[in-house]
Amino acid sequence: QVQLVESGGGSVQAGGSLRLSCAVSGYRTSNYCAGWFRLAPGKEREEVASIGLGGGSTVYADSVKGRFTISQDNAKNTLYLQMNSLKPEDTAMYYCAANALTCGGRWYIAYGTFWGQGTQVTVSS
Repeated sequence: QVQLVESGGGSVQAGGSLRLSCAVSGYRTSNYCAGWFRLAPGKEREEVASIGLGGGSTVYADSVKGRFTISQDNAKNTLYLQMNSLKPEDTAMYYCAANALTCGGRWYIAYGTFWGQGTQVTVSS
């Protein structure tokens, strides 16, 4: 069974940095698409960043381009999100997701997507 477990969230002042980690287990290989999403009160879920099969091409939301970096360590089966220059509007619950069947487009709503339980990020001004 595929499981994703996030860690690394916390509270930080504006301008600070955090690195989120997502430990992925249950896949036989690293050939899956994965990404980070966030959900803030009163807002819709936002795709923050996604990465292609085995750590291939990346996609970022305009709101985080140049500040966030998604990466994948296949040896450790871990997905990362390095967040720099954090802003109060980055405050949200952050979730990681993965799908070994579908990549590209809105892969995260397709069959076969697994989600973690989330980690809270709070940025104060």
